[in-house]
Parts: sequence; C-alpha cells; structure tokens
Amino acid sequence: MNDIKNVAVLCGGDGREREVSLRSGEAVCKALNQAGFNAQTLDLHSLSEVDRVKNFDAAFIAMHGDWGEDGRLQSELDKLNIHYTGSGPEASALAMDKWKALTLFKKSGIRTPESLLMPVSCDEIIAKLGSDVVVKPCSGGSTVGVTIIKGLTPEKLSQAVELAKESYESDVMIEKYISGRELTCAIWEHDGQVEALPVIEIVPHAGFYDYKNKYTSGATEYITPAKIDDSAREQISSMAVKAHQVLGCRAYSRSDFRLTQDNTAYILEVNTAPGMTATSLVPKAARAAGIDFPEFLTHILRCE
Repeated sequence: MNDIKNVAVLCGGDGREREVSLRSGEAVCKALNQAGFNAQTLDLHSLSEVDRVKNFDAAFIAMHGDWGEDGRLQSELDKLNIHYTGSGPEASALAMDKWKALTLFKKSGIRTPESLLMPVSCDEIIAKLGSDVVVKPCSGGSTVGVTIIKGLTPEKLSQAVELAKESYESDVMIEKYISGRELTCAIWEHDGQVEALPVIEIVPHAGFYDYKNKYTSGATEYITPAKIDDSAREQISSMAVKAHQVLGCRAYSRSDFRLTQDNTAYILEVNTAPGMTATSLVPKAARAAGIDFPEFLTHILRCE
C-alpha cells in the first residue's frame, strides 16, 4: 500500500463519543500530514455520508463507538472497495459486543471476570459474583454508562442499569469487580507478526478511569512502561496478542486489563479503534517502543 497519498480521516459520528472522535481525527490528520500524506478530516454524521471517501486513496478510521466502530462503517467501506485502517466488519462487531467477546475469550482460555447478562435478580448476582460488581453496556466505549458498585442493592442495580441503557441502546452486563491495578496493552502487526507494545499502567488521581479521567489532561497518571514484574508483563502481553487473534483483529488493537495483588491478570475488553488524542494510550505505548506517532500511523495505514 505504498501508493497511498490522499487520506480521509473519518471522525465524529452522532454518538456519545463524538467529541473524543473529533479530537482523535484532528490528531491523526496532523500526524499523517507530518508523515507526508495529504490527509483531511471528514466529520461523518451518519453512515449515509460514507461515500464522501470515494475521492480518497484510503480512509483512516478515527471513529469511536456506535456505527463507526461496530462493523457497520467497515462494511460500507468494503462495499466501496476503499482501503481502511484497523479490523474488518466481523472482528469490529465482535469486539464491540463485550458479552460476545468475553464469551469467546473464555472458550479460548483467556481469563475474564465472571459475568452475567441482564435481566437477572440482585440475589442471583450476589450469589455468583459477590456484592462488588461493575455494570456496563455491552456495547460502546470510553467508559460511558459504566458504574462500579461496592455493596450491591436492588436500588443501586436499578440505577446503574438505567444509566447503561440511557448511554447505549444495547444489552447490559454485570461483571465481578476485580480489585487491583488497571493496565492496558496495545497490539500491532509488524513484519508478519502480532506484537505487543509496552504495557501501560493507568492511575487516576481520583475515582476510577471514567470518561472525565480519560480525557481531562492531568487527571490520570500513565506509567509507561508499567512497573510490573516480568511474569505479569508476559501474562498481559500474551493475553492481548491472543485476544487480538481470537477476535480476528487486523493491524492494531488495544486490550484493557485488571491485575490483582497476586499477579493474576483479567482481560476486560478489546478496542479495535482506540483513541488517538493527545492523552490516548496507543500513541503512548508506541512512543515507549521508540515509534513516533507519524511513523506508527503510517504503518497502520499501510497495513493490509
């Protein structure tokens, strides 16, 4: 794909992650132009606008959540025979549905937190998962609609489920809360190999790693590379690689983890179109591996 010159950076959308996507798009566009491409952001408000990419050689997907990340945009680009970045429709759809992805991970031997799909009673949840749980939409990202509950009650459950449903029109899942450190591992395909970039530890200054802490400069400390022992690093890296492969991802992805005090890692989800803002994790991981942002994006753009 060395003949790519004119690049449409697709961003925006009409969902809860629109503003983050616009920021990703701006950052990607700037870096691609620095790398020598003729890049232009296209703010898409609906799938019906996808044919705007016809005059470009390729599309860089900087969409987050909803139809921009769940396979529908990817399907439309396939129909137009436009080269685009990241995973195809099937892998995108699987990764976006956290319940389906975690079910697949369990079958493949990748450790995940125990979870249940709503509707289920408060008593049933406590019996299987305990009283400390995470309530989240099966779809979506950027921790939108996620609630951590310490000491589950019917009232708390009802409020959390309502928030999840308000955030995304999707099923709602309940996950056992895993106490421990929060880490992430980005994957890229390089020289025919699926490789893990340096693991990053995420340490919010207050609360958990929610939307505000993700996208507010200075709200979170990112320890890159994470100060974990070789055993934990290998465990997380190998799980991220396997998750990327099991889902059928392409070019790059980012997996999120919890690491317990006894060094046991649990995968939480895989992002097939991770954030690319100034505070985003994949660019940080690439820099830690000695790869600058324009170089990394060039590689992702040209990856078949």
